[in-house]
Amino acid sequence: MIQELWEQIQDGQEVRQNLSKIRQEIKDNGERRKLSSLLEGKEAVLINLLQSEDAKTRKNAALLMGDLRNPLFLAPIWKAYQEDGQRFVKSSYLSAIGNFDYREYMDAIKEQLAVLGKEKVTEENQKHVMEEMRKLSFLIVHIEGVSAHKFIGWDKAYDIFLITNRNYRELTAGELMELEPNAKIKLMGAGVMARVTNLNWIKGIRTYQELLFVVRGMETSEMEPDKIAHTVVDSPLLSFLSKSHEGNPPYHFRLELKSKKDLGQKSVFLKKVASKIEALSDRKLINTTENYEFELRLIENKLGNCNIMVKLFTLKDTRFSYRREVIPTSIKPVNAALTAALAKEYMKEDAQVLDPFCGVGTMLIERHKAVRANTSYGIDIQEDAILKARENAEAARQVIHFINRDFFQFTHDYLFDEVITNMPFKIGRLTDDEVYDIYKRFFQIIPDFLKKGSVLILYTHNREDVVQLTFRTGFSIMKSHEVSKKEGTHIMILRYAGN
Repeated sequence: MIQELWEQIQDGQEVRQNLSKIRQEIKDNGERRKLSSLLEGKEAVLINLLQSEDAKTRKNAALLMGDLRNPLFLAPIWKAYQEDGQRFVKSSYLSAIGNFDYREYMDAIKEQLAVLGKEKVTEENQKHVMEEMRKLSFLIVHIEGVSAHKFIGWDKAYDIFLITNRNYRELTAGELMELEPNAKIKLMGAGVMARVTNLNWIKGIRTYQELLFVVRGMETSEMEPDKIAHTVVDSPLLSFLSKSHEGNPPYHFRLELKSKKDLGQKSVFLKKVASKIEALSDRKLINTTENYEFELRLIENKLGNCNIMVKLFTLKDTRFSYRREVIPTSIKPVNAALTAALAKEYMKEDAQVLDPFCGVGTMLIERHKAVRANTSYGIDIQEDAILKARENAEAARQVIHFINRDFFQFTHDYLFDEVITNMPFKIGRLTDDEVYDIYKRFFQIIPDFLKKGSVLILYTHNREDVVQLTFRTGFSIMKSHEVSKKEGTHIMILRYAGN
C-alpha cells in the first residue's frame, strides 16, 4: 500500500490525497521505516512539493516530512514556513518542525513570535495568527520549558472547592473546620465549598481528592467558546494568579472539559476556547500541552452551562508523595486515608498492626499517619510489591516490617491488636470463586493472629462475602461504610470477640 501510494505521488497522481493516505498508513500501521527506505535518495521529490501551487499539498507534504523525521527535511520546511504567504498553512510547518532537533532556529522562532505579537489581528486573520503563535510558543517551551512562577500565597484568603467522596463530605468539612476555624463552609454535591483565610491546613487533611479554586466573577458561563473566554479574561483571574505567585505574566495553562461531548467535539471546542483566551488576554494567558502552571477546569452543569474552576500545579500536593511505587491492585492513597479516618475511633496508639495483603504498603502508612502504631507487619505474596512497599515506607520515614510470603503460610510469635488491609478482589485472571476462597481461608486463619478484642479494618469489594463469612467466626461487624457504589467498595470494621 505504501509503495503504491508513493509511486503515484512520484507520478503526480492525486498528490494531496495520497500524501494524506500515507500519513494515515504510518499512523495506523507503523510504516514509517518502510517509507523512509522507499524515499532514500529521492527526498527531493517530497521537498519539491513544498513549492506546489496547491496550499493543501504543501501542508500535507510538510506534515509527512515531520512524520518521517529525516534531518534533511528540516531546513526546507523552515524555508517554506518563512516564504509561504498562505496563513492557514504556517502552523502545519511548525507542527512538522516540532519533530526535529530545531534548536539552531530558536532565535528565529522567538523573533517571529515577537513580530506576530505586534501584528494587527483582524477578525479575518485572528484564528490563523493565534494558531501560529501558539505553535511558536510550544516550540520554545518544548526546548526551554516554562519559567515557572513560584507559589507564595499560603497566607492569602481564597474561595476553594475540595472534591471529596460524596458520602463523606461532612468528614472532610469537619477536618477543615478543626484546622481552619475561620473557614466558611458549604457542602456541595461533589465536595466541600469554603472561604478560607489561608492554605496552611492543606497537608493536614488527607481525605479530599483534589483542591480547586473558585475565582469570583468566573464561576459560570454559557457553554460557548467565546462566552467562556470572555468570562475568564474579564474576571479577576490574573489578579488571583498575581497575588499568589512571584513574577509577572504570561501564565501557562491547560484546559480540561468535563462534558458529555465526544472526544472530537471536546478537542474542537477547547481549541476555540484556548485561542480566544490567548487573544483576549494579549497572551498574558498562554495555552500549552506541557509545562503548564494551572488548569482551567470547565464542567458542564445540569442546566447546560459551564462551571469554571482553577487547579494550580504550582501548588504541589505532597500529601502522598511517599507513594513512589505502585502495582495494578494498589489502593488509591486517598481511599487508604479515608479508611484510616473512618476507622480512627477504633484504633489505639502503640498497636501491633498486621496487613496480610499489603501490596505497596499504603494502608499501613496511612494507618500510622492517622494514629501512631507500634510494630507494623506487611505480608504479600508478590516480591515486586514488597520491594516497592519498602521504598514507599522509607520515603514516608516509617519503620514497617515487610515480608514476601503467602499470608496463608505466615507464622508469628505474638498476637496483633489490629488488622488493616485492602482485601483481594476480582482482577485479571482472578475469578469470583477464587476471591471467595481467599476470603474463606482468611477468616479461618486470621483468628490465630488476633488478641481478644482485636479490630479488623477491611477495604473490600466483596461486602456480602464478609457478612456471610464472619457469621459464627467470633467476629462482629461494628461499622460498614460504602466508599463507591459504582465500584462496590466498602470499609468494614470488625471486632474479634475470641472463641
